[in-house]
Amino acid sequence: MMNRAVSLCLLTLLLAPNIFADVIELNTGQRLEGEVLKEATDAIYVDVGVDVIKIPRDRIRSRETVTTTEPETKPAAENPNSLYLTAKLPTKSVKELTEDFGEGVVLVQTPGGLGSGFIINSRGFCVTNYHVVERETQIAVTIFDKTKAGDIQRRRIDDVKILALNPYMDLALLQLPIQDDFDFEPVFLNDRDDFKEGDEVFAIGNPLGLERSVSEGIISTRNRNFEGLVYIQTTTQINPGNSGGPLFNRKGEVIGVTNMKLAFGEGLGFAIPVSYLRHFLKNRDAFAYNKENPNTGYHYLIPPRKQSDDQ
Repeated sequence: MMNRAVSLCLLTLLLAPNIFADVIELNTGQRLEGEVLKEATDAIYVDVGVDVIKIPRDRIRSRETVTTTEPETKPAAENPNSLYLTAKLPTKSVKELTEDFGEGVVLVQTPGGLGSGFIINSRGFCVTNYHVVERETQIAVTIFDKTKAGDIQRRRIDDVKILALNPYMDLALLQLPIQDDFDFEPVFLNDRDDFKEGDEVFAIGNPLGLERSVSEGIISTRNRNFEGLVYIQTTTQINPGNSGGPLFNRKGEVIGVTNMKLAFGEGLGFAIPVSYLRHFLKNRDAFAYNKENPNTGYHYLIPPRKQSDDQ
């Protein structure tokens, strides 16, 4: 019975990518690859992705732990009809991911204050919170460009355009003018909404003006309701200045846009889910910004009150 289960799962196992895995060779010559969840005196329990299999120790010929890398797939060419990028990325440490995608996070400055943002394509399109640029027309973005020597060079870019605003979802789309001497480094958006409670996440931003700060935590809940909108609640530390920055998963994909925290509380940060961001970007024409009216983007009529019986 065990050998039949092994045969049914074998092809799936060999194709399923893992970062750390145990390769187990049975006496019959079959090989399995999976994560050992439990070790008993007479058997081991292996998670093969589709099931957990109990393997008696006397049927194991050899066992070794290997490190494999998920295939990293990045678009060969950016689709001009899409504003953002997606890719299948490997799981890495926060340190490695910060090194890989930190250049995509920017500082957004206005006469009224500062916040964070992130670049989503090579054409300089940038996402931040609406409240970071609310009622502002003079916007500058500082990019942290990594030199060949590995140093970080600050580049301030003025004349940033506002393309679209959605005050209800607290999202804004900006465009940075193309620079001749360097290329923008975009980040990738999660397109599967596969994150869940307990997942490790991290944020990069500029809390209280402290540039390029990294904070780490977990997802407390993925669907916290506030005033009719769903937010990701996270223990990742978020403070004023983080607003508009990305919340990353452990693959370096953006799963949310950080936008608020509860006052007088610790570890109670919130982010706008990436599904709202994708909807905003795909329907950006509906929220197009009019430079003659800094409050454009949408207008909601106040709903009528229900009349009482005595009126």
